[in-house]
Amino acid sequence: MKLKIAIMNGDDIGIEIVPMAKLVLTETLKYLNYSVELIDLPIGKLAHSQYGDTFPEYTVSQLNEVHGIICGPIGHNNYPRNDSTWTMPPIRKKFELYAAIRPAKSYDNSKNIDIIFVRELTEGLQSSDTIVGGYPEFRPNDEITIASRVITRKGSHRVAKAAFDLAVNKNRSKVTAAHKEPLFRLSCGMFLEECVKVSKEYPSISYEDILIDTTAMHLVSNPESFDVVVTTNQFGDILSDIGAGLIGSIGMAPGLCLGDNIAMAQATHGSAPDIAGKNVANPYAMIISTSMLLSWMGAKYSEDKLIMASNIIEESALEVIKERKYLTADIGGKSSTIDMTNAIIEKVKTRQ
Repeated sequence: MKLKIAIMNGDDIGIEIVPMAKLVLTETLKYLNYSVELIDLPIGKLAHSQYGDTFPEYTVSQLNEVHGIICGPIGHNNYPRNDSTWTMPPIRKKFELYAAIRPAKSYDNSKNIDIIFVRELTEGLQSSDTIVGGYPEFRPNDEITIASRVITRKGSHRVAKAAFDLAVNKNRSKVTAAHKEPLFRLSCGMFLEECVKVSKEYPSISYEDILIDTTAMHLVSNPESFDVVVTTNQFGDILSDIGAGLIGSIGMAPGLCLGDNIAMAQATHGSAPDIAGKNVANPYAMIISTSMLLSWMGAKYSEDKLIMASNIIEESALEVIKERKYLTADIGGKSSTIDMTNAIIEKVKTRQ
């Protein structure tokens, strides 16, 4: 069976960094004499220009046939309002992508940060992807706005299990659940109940729970104390960005969205329209997100060469970072997106 990967550029800088990730992927697989089928699909602004919808049925039907997805950032913040054809593509809902894996690892010898954030993706205050109609906030009059927070046992249990499975697979020793149970006794309470249940299935992994505000403080003051951090949707969105700040740039923060049957490589950062088209965006996060996808696919489909490709990409990118010759401006360099990517490809080609 030849595996298939969908490639969707997304918006703004996605049009620049996703092709760079695709190029690194192609060159690495060529180096290993291994091939997958890469399928380019429209999403976001491009999809709307072609089909009148940001997530057209054509794209959905093609995604149903692939084994993995590489997706660039979506610039939904700048989409026209009050137009149902301009919406955040509900890809997480459609493919049950319920856990975002977001590593934050320092490459500066003065720091020793190596945290993996596991963020629930389908519930919480950001649950619009999971409801049939409407939106989880509404305004009954001009003086009041009401928001709903959705937490389920199923959603809490599966993201907790994803965190503990990750801890086992990555040889981690501790999982921390971040919450606000004293204030949200029912919603965060349910999340914590499921985390405790799952923790008992993994006696070799240490478990603790910490208040979300304390977690944020300790991330800044003592980030080395964290290993794997699991939390709800909105809390995870915020904490993983703090993690990106700790390691120097959001452009260094990769991500993988996990479901039971498919995974999607998508960097933590947004579409950055302010620097789009300038060839200055950091491609690292998108490239490493692609590496994470290859590792997941290799394990799921027992394809050792995909795991090898993942390791080669990660090691090659890390060498470029440590040499500091070809870095984009956000991490202290003067190189372009293309130059930094080419430096990574050269490392791939010269591996023994």
